[in-house]
Amino acid sequence: MRETPEELRDLQEMLTASLSRSTRHLRSIISTERTLTAEQLTRVLTGMCTLALSTVTAHGEPRISAVDGHFLHGRWHFGTDPTAAKARHLAARPAVSAAHLRGEELGVFTHGTVEVLNPRDGEPAEGWSELLAYLKDFYGDDTFDWTAGVVYYRLNPHWMTVYAADLAAILPDGGARA
Repeated sequence: MRETPEELRDLQEMLTASLSRSTRHLRSIISTERTLTAEQLTRVLTGMCTLALSTVTAHGEPRISAVDGHFLHGRWHFGTDPTAAKARHLAARPAVSAAHLRGEELGVFTHGTVEVLNPRDGEPAEGWSELLAYLKDFYGDDTFDWTAGVVYYRLNPHWMTVYAADLAAILPDGGARA
């Protein structure tokens, strides 16, 4: 867990607010008994979590693809090749939706906008040095050309909710609430 107490508080406030302003239908599925706290979520989302990432084309058509997601400091981080279609979509239209699913046991749904952390020209965004160190440790120092071969994004969410069918099955400590 890399989140500060302030980041955990902000994440919890967003999770609570997102669920409270969701539709009645969604709240009938994701109840307080079937969700996670911010602290629990950061214990579950460790390492690489495959994200289904949705972007939009210039013609307004949705496109979905998979990316390696890393949940750090209460935000999703992911990368792609700078020449990928999703990189073009994100450069023009940074609004995205992302979902991380683990069967029927866990669903993390996020809407927000992305920012580039390691631009090819200009200064890196705040937090890039720490993320780069984490990624090199996770993937290996020489896996990518970290300056030109991959572009990394931080998804700044404005809405996020979590469905957890069985806390005991997905939490490392067997479901103890924090």
